[in-house]
Amino acid sequence: MKNNRILAGIAAGVIMVLTLVGCSGNRTGGAEPGTEPVEGSRVGVAMPTQQSERWIADGANVKASLEELGYVVDLQYANDDIPTQVQQIENMITSGARALVIASIDGTTLTDVLQQAKDQNIPVIAYDRLINGTENVDYYTTFDNYEVGVQQATSLLTGLGVLDENGEETGEEGPFNVELFAGSPDDNNANFFWDGAMDTLKPYMDSGVITVPSGQTSFEQAAILRWLPETAQERMENILTVIGDTELDGVLSPYDGLSIGIISALTSGGYSADALPVITGQDAEVGSVKSIIAGEQYSTIFKDTRALGDQAVTMVDSVLKGEEVEVNDTETYDNTVKVVPAYLLESDIVTVDNYEELLVDSGYYTEDDLK
Repeated sequence: MKNNRILAGIAAGVIMVLTLVGCSGNRTGGAEPGTEPVEGSRVGVAMPTQQSERWIADGANVKASLEELGYVVDLQYANDDIPTQVQQIENMITSGARALVIASIDGTTLTDVLQQAKDQNIPVIAYDRLINGTENVDYYTTFDNYEVGVQQATSLLTGLGVLDENGEETGEEGPFNVELFAGSPDDNNANFFWDGAMDTLKPYMDSGVITVPSGQTSFEQAAILRWLPETAQERMENILTVIGDTELDGVLSPYDGLSIGIISALTSGGYSADALPVITGQDAEVGSVKSIIAGEQYSTIFKDTRALGDQAVTMVDSVLKGEEVEVNDTETYDNTVKVVPAYLLESDIVTVDNYEELLVDSGYYTEDDLK
């Protein structure tokens, strides 16, 4: 009898240990959203690079807003290296992150690591760049990227004098010589920017108001891998060689970093700083805003990353509390496996005429920042 009691006690102890181990294993990454207090919970934030000031600002904004709500934040930058970003996300998962906010370098490369997140009940918010090819992305927050492309093309047409300040046609027939640049082919947003811009420009290209002297009019020809300014500069230099003495009236650039590289190529190629083509951009980076003020770059697109960060934080907080997550688009962002519910924000065209109102008066920059 005594031996039976001892054996029963040992068995009960073994069962208890196995139960605790099993529970511990299930909770390594994160509990089922809405089942635990969120105070002090860990959130992983994966950003692509510190080579762009906008991503530095994005990371800082998201981190600060999450910390204000009591979260512990693991913020990592991958310097545009895909294996590094995958490893960083894996480390976030094993370190106990309960949610992930990811601005991917290449939105097609995270399938395996996001399956790990799914296995640990960790919700994933895609930040500004859509994550493709997986069902394991829960929400997406970004700007209306097609509209950003429309705005870039519209500002180009306005700078050329084809449209007036109200977007009405002036009757100007050109022809205007314009070269086209696109973003990185591994960034889903680049396609939306391109589509919005080309849908806007195509009628003017078809009618001859706009011509492309190099003949390079496809996304594949115009794309700049990883959005690298030096690659854009090299391509612009090559175009100048191809087109010879043909004078350019405009350049469609989808990002300020590319615009700076394009301007460098143009000034090296004989254009004076005060007689550059109409050059667009995106992100309202300090260098480009200064260039706009100086009369070099014509325009940029202001996407208030403070609002984007706040939206991502709101999504994280809602999903971890088991609350309904606000979205305003459930049709557009198909990642080839699912349509990812999204929240889209609005953007603004910035020129020398309104940069103070949009950027300084809003507190995004100070006057000293732009001197």
